[in-house]
Amino acid sequence: QVQLVESGGGLVQAGGSLGLSCAASGSIFSINTMGWYRQASGKQRDLVASITSGGSTKYADSVKGRFTISRDNAKNTVYLQMNSLKPEDTAVYYCNAEGLTRGYWGTRPFGSWGQGTQVTVSS
Repeated sequence: QVQLVESGGGLVQAGGSLGLSCAASGSIFSINTMGWYRQASGKQRDLVASITSGGSTKYADSVKGRFTISRDNAKNTVYLQMNSLKPEDTAVYYCNAEGLTRGYWGTRPFGSWGQGTQVTVSS
C-alpha cells in the first residue's frame, strides 16, 4: 500500500508559473517511475511528464520547454515546475508512481495514483 499526496496547483493567469509536488509513503521498497498526468474536463487522462529513478525524463510534446519534472529519491517525492502556462493547460493533475512494495510477503509491484489537484489557467 503506497499513498501519494499532492500539493500545489491553483489558479494562475496565462504566462504564469505554478509548481506541483507529490510525496509517496507506505511500504515502499523502491520506486521506478514517477509521473504527472492530467485530465481536462470531458477528456481522457494523458501523460504530462515522467521520470525514472535514474533521472530519465519524458514529456508530452505540448509541454516540452515549459514544464520541468524532477524528483528527490531520498524523499520519494516528485515535482513538476510549470512555466509559461496556457489556458489549455487547465486540468486536474494526477501524480503516479510505480515500483515495488516490501513486507512480510517479500516484494510486490505497485502502481498508485494521487487524489488529483486542480490547475486553472485564465486567459
